[in-house]
Amino acid sequence: MKKYLYIAGLFIAACGSKQMEQKKLTVLSYPNTHKGDVVDDYFGTKVADPYQWLENDTATEVIQWVKEQNKVTTNYLEQIPYREQIKKRLTEIWNFPKYSSPFKEGEWYYFFKNIGLENQSILYRQKGLNGEPEVFLDPNKLSSDGTVSLASFTFSKDHKYCAVGIAQSGSDWNEVFVMDVATKQKTTDLIKWVKFSGATWYKNGFYYSRYDEPKKGKEFSNQNEYMKIYYHTIGQDQANDVLVYEDKAHPLRYFNAGITEDERFMYINISEGTSGNEILIKDLSKNDKQFRVLFKGFENNYSIVDNVGENILATTDKEAAKYRLIEVNPAQPAEANWKTIIPASDDLLEGVSYWGGKLFASYLKDASTRLYKLNADGTGKTEIQLPGIGTASGIYGKKEDTETFYTFTSFTNPGEIYKYDLTTGKSELFRKTEVNFNAADFETKQVFYTSKDGTKVPMFIMHKKGLVLDGTKPTLLYGYGGFNVSLTPSFSVSRIMFLENGGVYAIASLRGGGEYGEDWHKAGMLEKKQNVFDDFISAAEFLISEKYTSSSKLAIHGGSNGGLLVGACMTQRPELFKVAIPAVGVLDMLKYHKFTIGWGWAVEYGSSEKKEQFDYLIKYSPLHNVKEGVNYPATMIMTADHDDRVVPAHSFKFAAELQSKQQKDGNPTLIRIDSKAGHGAGKPTTKLIEDAADMWSFILWNLNAEVR
Repeated sequence: MKKYLYIAGLFIAACGSKQMEQKKLTVLSYPNTHKGDVVDDYFGTKVADPYQWLENDTATEVIQWVKEQNKVTTNYLEQIPYREQIKKRLTEIWNFPKYSSPFKEGEWYYFFKNIGLENQSILYRQKGLNGEPEVFLDPNKLSSDGTVSLASFTFSKDHKYCAVGIAQSGSDWNEVFVMDVATKQKTTDLIKWVKFSGATWYKNGFYYSRYDEPKKGKEFSNQNEYMKIYYHTIGQDQANDVLVYEDKAHPLRYFNAGITEDERFMYINISEGTSGNEILIKDLSKNDKQFRVLFKGFENNYSIVDNVGENILATTDKEAAKYRLIEVNPAQPAEANWKTIIPASDDLLEGVSYWGGKLFASYLKDASTRLYKLNADGTGKTEIQLPGIGTASGIYGKKEDTETFYTFTSFTNPGEIYKYDLTTGKSELFRKTEVNFNAADFETKQVFYTSKDGTKVPMFIMHKKGLVLDGTKPTLLYGYGGFNVSLTPSFSVSRIMFLENGGVYAIASLRGGGEYGEDWHKAGMLEKKQNVFDDFISAAEFLISEKYTSSSKLAIHGGSNGGLLVGACMTQRPELFKVAIPAVGVLDMLKYHKFTIGWGWAVEYGSSEKKEQFDYLIKYSPLHNVKEGVNYPATMIMTADHDDRVVPAHSFKFAAELQSKQQKDGNPTLIRIDSKAGHGAGKPTTKLIEDAADMWSFILWNLNAEVR
């Protein structure tokens, strides 16, 4: 659940049909979910876990339960009169060309393109920017239904090979194969059981991280332990790969290898979770046999940018909550010897790249990107002008490069690609994405509202120009609030459709995120997690008090950690919201660390295995705070059978608990369980459209929104 972590479901839809008279839909009887007699003892506190049996996702009775739940959900959704119309309109508007920034490897420029409705974007290449594109790798040919996706790809330094990581059905498990760049054919190399790792090339092979092969039938649920780093030589069988690094004393740690661009230094990034790390290093030019500690863990965050000769450039939040760039000699790594190249400032230093002899720094100012070019010593700071308030990414390159490409997007800008010339310092538009809507019809504002404890929290609000604030507008409030993730401006076609139909879309930059650096992050961690929920609840109250909407017209949505957010807020303030969509959420806060890589989130949440942390986890854990006879918001829980990040048992148990305690004749409580899908990454276009159509049909219907 790091920054690459997928934030599920920023999709909003409306349809072109006439408003139909609202009627009560028939909800089939919920499955009779039997209760077991499991009771856990947490430091003398007895906690019942009657639905523990739902954790066994491959058991026959659980598979049958899933079928019965999906039958109820499908029956309900099929009664919504404009559901197919929404899906049709989504399909129409989704159908536009989408491009990535080009990047150069050897004599080729590579880029991704999707002509519109292809399930997976295709990797093309061409010689020169005006050359004829040819397909290099088409992920759509790896499966018949588009459920095999490209997870990673890296080229060898000599550009002879490309290591390609693929994921099946959205799983975090990857397989890595190797392509001959000249012929575009696969070699015999195949690497299995890779997770959270790409290929790091060095000489005639690459380093990668993996786990031991899991127990049959438990691939998507059992706890992952003892990650190891191996080196694979091209042409060899995986069984012959060399074990490079392991730590038998610490089974619950991540290990990833890195190589500086000139191949002088190898380093290992070690983390015990999603916050804080340690970095080991050795000088390959001196044939060092042992790694030495460069940055000691795990109180702070460090990220190596590259080396300048014998020194390492790295960003850190050590003594700099909004990060700084430092230069360190690995032979003298003590903090007293660090040299600050870019000091911390009032804005968040989000990332730094070093190429063409220059530094490029990306900052966040109130959740919007600012880009700067600097000399290698940190002097000569010059801003790279962006088109407006939005998100820019990708301004990186190799040391010999004199050009690069970066993307810019915003809430109303579907995407522009710019070419940056290092010699002139100028950016020019390279490619612009066209979508059939009039951006001038909409406005985005950023407001700052007051949370429960007096903290000022920013929130983006989007709507049509000329909106009348009369408290009647259907409104969607989205949030995440965790793991140092920043919610910056982004574009969504289906969101625009919602706005066109008079909707208001709001995104709150909650504490726990990374928008304002590590202090902002820590203010929503561990025992302070309630701050995140208070921020979200206060955002809803602001939208109501300012007459954007009312409780009967307000929906909330979030995925993963955002699913926890929705689950906690709907159980704490059920009367405040009309609709709730917790997607792939962490909902059982007492047991999350027992599945797959959930243990890595304990640095963020805490663990029920510690008394003081159990005491606050039990207070907000959504599963354990559902009360009898409460009319909770109309709820559709969304999950998937191959989610091995946040296992579907969280959603299964939460759905069963809500259904068992929901007020009679209250709002519907449904669970939508997708098949051959995971936490969200790599989901094919067909499934994205189906997800969006179902989610927004449910929301719009239960908000009694006018649909045109």
